[in-house]
Amino acid sequence: MDIGTFIFLGIIAVVLIYGIMIYNNLVSLKHNVSQAWSNIDVLLKQRHDELPKLVETCKQYMGFEKDTLVKVMEARSQVANARAAGDIAALGPAESMLRMGLGNLFAVAEDYPELKASESFQHLQTRITGLENQIADRREYYNESVNNNNIRIEQFPDVIVARLFKFGPRDLLEFSEEEKRDVDVKALFN
Repeated sequence: MDIGTFIFLGIIAVVLIYGIMIYNNLVSLKHNVSQAWSNIDVLLKQRHDELPKLVETCKQYMGFEKDTLVKVMEARSQVANARAAGDIAALGPAESMLRMGLGNLFAVAEDYPELKASESFQHLQTRITGLENQIADRREYYNESVNNNNIRIEQFPDVIVARLFKFGPRDLLEFSEEEKRDVDVKALFN
């Protein structure tokens, strides 16, 4: 074998090793997105399980505020359906509706001193608020993971490996413009 053959084989080996490294990095990014979604999914499930307890506690004190409770339960159902289907696009609007419903519920609860004083209500409110904060944190991590994945599969030379092995873009978990706006506190009490 002459030197040209060694150089050619060396270049092929370097390209092959580099391609394997790109592939492994893309696999890692794909699994980071899946793990980030799983973290959100666990929190959504926990919150899903807590909401009926909150509604039942509120029913004991808020007999005539059924409309608020029904809206929370409908939104809970929509979130559960989107979560079960893994439908990120539907989850954002459903989450927005649920968050607004919970905000209204907690605002209405202000008019019921016995409810606010209830240990069960206080515990559930603290628990659900904590879950909401964790979901927001995990959503940020999920979107960062999705963004890293989507950028890498479009960059050269990664795009070649991504297309060859069918690595695709993932959807960001976005919420409606309504949720991003500041809350109109006066409207909650009208």
